[in-house]
Amino acid sequence: MSANERYYRVLGLEPGATLEEINQAYKDLAFIWHPDRIPKDNPRLQQKANEFLKEINTARDRLRSHLQQKQKIATPPPPSPPPSYRPPRPSSTDTRYWGADFKRANLKEKDLSGRDFRNANFTGANLSDAFMHKVNLSGANLFQANLFRANLLQANLSHANLREANLVGADLSGADLSGADLRGARIKVGDRILVKLTGACLRGTIMPDGTVHQ
Repeated sequence: MSANERYYRVLGLEPGATLEEINQAYKDLAFIWHPDRIPKDNPRLQQKANEFLKEINTARDRLRSHLQQKQKIATPPPPSPPPSYRPPRPSSTDTRYWGADFKRANLKEKDLSGRDFRNANFTGANLSDAFMHKVNLSGANLFQANLFRANLLQANLSHANLREANLVGADLSGADLSGADLRGARIKVGDRILVKLTGACLRGTIMPDGTVHQ
């Protein structure tokens, strides 16, 4: 069995599944096996859930890279410009998404991984089920944004405004939340906290109840 076939099997898919099917299978499994849904008094099952989440994260990332590479190969290169053409040199201060306005934008299920959104405005934006792995949201305004089940692994949210944001089901593992403002953010369903913060940096974070994490 090849590595890709094994990754398909981890996600419960047949080889040849589309990128959309891969993303949906990942989201379904991540929701079911989220450690916050496992009883805290069952460390064996908690460990199993964490290990399985690592497996499905790896499977999704590898398959996505594989399909994107196939797409690049299948897409013919653009025609060569005339010899006299000189493309403009990119500016070293390019701030394409810095301070951009995404107020109330519908970005549900979008793959925004690795993008630089420093100081961008996402007030009231719908980011539910969005892939935002390693995204830079330092200083961004996410007031009342919907981040339900968003994947924010290793994201930079330092000094971000997350007041009254919906964080239920969001995965913030390894994220930098230092100095972020989470006052009034929704993180629970009933008495259960349903936000994953494994390895997150919470230095100086203003928590949903207004206390400052030391």
